[in-house]
Amino acid sequence: MGNKTMKLDIKKKPAIEKLGGQRFIVFLVVVALFLFFCALSPNFRKYTTIISILDYSYYITFMAIGVTFPLITGGVDLSIGTGLVCYSLIGGYLITFKGWPMLAGLAVCLVLGIVMGIINGCLIAIMDLPPFLATLCTCMINRGLGSIVVGGFGISWPAKGAPGGWFRDIFKIDIVDKLKLPLGFLWILIIVFIMSYVLNHTKVGRYTLAIGSNKEATRLSGVNVRFYHIIAYAISGLFAGLAAISYSAVFPTIQPGTGAGFELEAIGGAIIGGTSATGGAGSIIGALIGVFVICLLKTGLPFIGLQANWQQIITGLVLLGAVLVDILKKRKKVS
Repeated sequence: MGNKTMKLDIKKKPAIEKLGGQRFIVFLVVVALFLFFCALSPNFRKYTTIISILDYSYYITFMAIGVTFPLITGGVDLSIGTGLVCYSLIGGYLITFKGWPMLAGLAVCLVLGIVMGIINGCLIAIMDLPPFLATLCTCMINRGLGSIVVGGFGISWPAKGAPGGWFRDIFKIDIVDKLKLPLGFLWILIIVFIMSYVLNHTKVGRYTLAIGSNKEATRLSGVNVRFYHIIAYAISGLFAGLAAISYSAVFPTIQPGTGAGFELEAIGGAIIGGTSATGGAGSIIGALIGVFVICLLKTGLPFIGLQANWQQIITGLVLLGAVLVDILKKRKKVS
């Protein structure tokens, strides 16, 4: 069959068609977890706890949206967690110590994320390095680079009321008597809608899905596989930059040498939400829902007396269950 007659028909793949059902199941899990923690802990029902869950969800959701694209290609991006902290440290340093305007500091976070994403994409698509190895290397580079720039000291972005502190109102604004409106959740919903459209209705999304489904067939059909592979990692980097901005907006201080492990929560959220661990299928809406499973577990378990070790075990078991479901779906498809 010639290249001109080969077509990519992603919509007919059973694994993708089943994502809607999986999203609904995960949504029911989110509701069940919320009701469970509310029933067992009166403190969990407080408005301040809901705000804390949302604050925690913003940067994890941004990373999960971005990393969905490399995951769909059959790869992974381990650099986003330390990248988030690195970009936040550098942006905050330029604003606080070098007098840069706030908008310039925010732009630096985005540009650094995109550049690191392109580097990851080039290492994987052009140099043919395994995604795990390539992004593990850039993960360590991010961690060291941020610490070097700030000299090993923590960075605080401008507080509310200070010059430039307006950026914190992007995610959370005070109404009356310390009542806070989580404006960031509205932005998250808008961005999820936009990126869902990108994934399902644009060339970037269709070719990303095609690369994960069958890279060689996609190449033979005339698609510039290397280019779209790089784009997938650039998107991941862009959203790591957005995660850096949201992290800086809701937390008072950013400490160097941190961020390792953030990427696992984002990847876990994406996979729980229906993105295939082996590529070829994914959902942005599912990533959002999956992140809230992670957030509820991490926030709610301490309210019922389970500390960090149990949190990690239970979260790991939930993620393992999502991976096993993905494997069973693929086996059923093959049979």
